[in-house]
Amino acid sequence: MTAAVFLDRDGTLNRAVVRAGKPYPPASLAELEILPGAEEACRALKAAGYLLIGATNQPDVAKGLQTRAMVETINAEMSRRLGLDGMMVCYHDDRDACACRKPRPGMLLEAAERHGIDLARSYMIGDRWRDVACGQAAGCACFFIDEGYEETRPSPPYTPVASVREAADRILGRRVAA
Repeated sequence: MTAAVFLDRDGTLNRAVVRAGKPYPPASLAELEILPGAEEACRALKAAGYLLIGATNQPDVAKGLQTRAMVETINAEMSRRLGLDGMMVCYHDDRDACACRKPRPGMLLEAAERHGIDLARSYMIGDRWRDVACGQAAGCACFFIDEGYEETRPSPPYTPVASVREAADRILGRRVAA
């Protein structure tokens, strides 16, 4: 079994669109902006032998605010640019009570089965409490990028970091500038 790094999408790999203190996904390829350091982080993690799996909630599809085709187009572009080995997506809303919507671990469990991933040797990196709770429920070590959103904060244990690049450096045992 192999180790993986699970990566939230919006706010972790790409810039989230923040309105009224809450993050939202880009609505189109034109709005997609890969965050500084994300490409380097992904390259370094892949070079170290980690599988890179995106894990994203996209409830705007269930709400009729976004098309599944556009989400898949954005995901394909991100996978191409960042070298992701897979992208797990939940298209449901909280009301659907599905097993795949973060904070539930369904996406990570499915990816582990599909790719032969050892969750106990894997990591979750995200910018919301749901990402951390999902990783914790799957048995992964978690990193939290605090973007200052006006929402619930994650419960410990997790490692706070400033960016996906800092999380990658910590995973790889590199020194991180203070």
